[in-house]
Amino acid sequence: MKQLAIVVLNWNGENPLKKYLPTLIEKSKGENIRLIVADNGSDDSSLSLLENHFPQVEIIKLDKNYGFAGGYNKALSKIEADYYCLLNSDVRVSNHWIKPAIACLEMHPDIAAIQPKIRSDRNPDFFEHAGAAGGFIDQYGYPFCRGRIMDNIEKDHGQYNEGGDIFWASGACLFIRSEYFWAAGGFDSDFFAHMEEIDLCWRLKNMGYRISYCPESTVFHWGGATLDYENPRKLFLNFRNSLWCLYKNYTGKRLAWTMFIRMLIDTAAIAKFTLTFDFKNAFAIIRAHIAYYQSLSELRKKRQKNQATVKQTKHHSQYRGSIVISYFLGKKKEFSLLNIK
Repeated sequence: MKQLAIVVLNWNGENPLKKYLPTLIEKSKGENIRLIVADNGSDDSSLSLLENHFPQVEIIKLDKNYGFAGGYNKALSKIEADYYCLLNSDVRVSNHWIKPAIACLEMHPDIAAIQPKIRSDRNPDFFEHAGAAGGFIDQYGYPFCRGRIMDNIEKDHGQYNEGGDIFWASGACLFIRSEYFWAAGGFDSDFFAHMEEIDLCWRLKNMGYRISYCPESTVFHWGGATLDYENPRKLFLNFRNSLWCLYKNYTGKRLAWTMFIRMLIDTAAIAKFTLTFDFKNAFAIIRAHIAYYQSLSELRKKRQKNQATVKQTKHHSQYRGSIVISYFLGKKKEFSLLNIK
């Protein structure tokens, strides 16, 4: 096997490290496997924990919190390996979780990234929100997963045990070729956190590479360790970064119309939160739109740069409809009802 660097980005994650690192160390042994924790400027006892209790783990110390995107860019630039595995600090790995994913990458040179099956460590029989059985996206930039649409999370009873192409792979556990990661420019550090992996995967797909799902590898993600799923800050980042992602990577001829429909759908989300007196989340979406418009000048430069690398414009793993409308009006709350091939 070529060299694999498993890289955990940590920020004030003393408790998850204490809980999950022992299993990671036990189940990730091999001559060509490096275990690395990149510390994003933590001010808790994470570093002393690592230095005193986990000598098997290499440490990269960053001077401040650069977020998920910037932190990984800086850490990975210091690591030489054929493959990276980006792994959240609150992920419990299982037996033989590495070999199937790496075998798939070695067998298919056109696959840039692999995601394993991600189940919940809170409710192990169910998929986990951030990735589930592979990520997809609709034509208006709203992401969803096999096994998780909006807040509806399916129980895993083997319905997604077939591997294949997906649109995006979750950053909770992401195997990726280092060569392709840097060829695409790495993560967009401006995203800070949330949806940066979708942006990266979209760029890779536009460049002609594949993103794939490997169900033979399974991990369990606790989730929400840094920001709860309903946190307004998280909602702001998700909506802002989703708009950025759509504008940067959409390759159709109707970008203006697509963005207009997206604005209407987001307006409906603002109205829903307002009518339920959830003003914090309503304002979070409004702030996301303000941030989007303020960023348009820089976004145009990024879009122009991305469009110059496009080799493939149509992706079968993209839902040619609105997942929001399908979910709320069409009552299609499970992936199997969407007829995506």
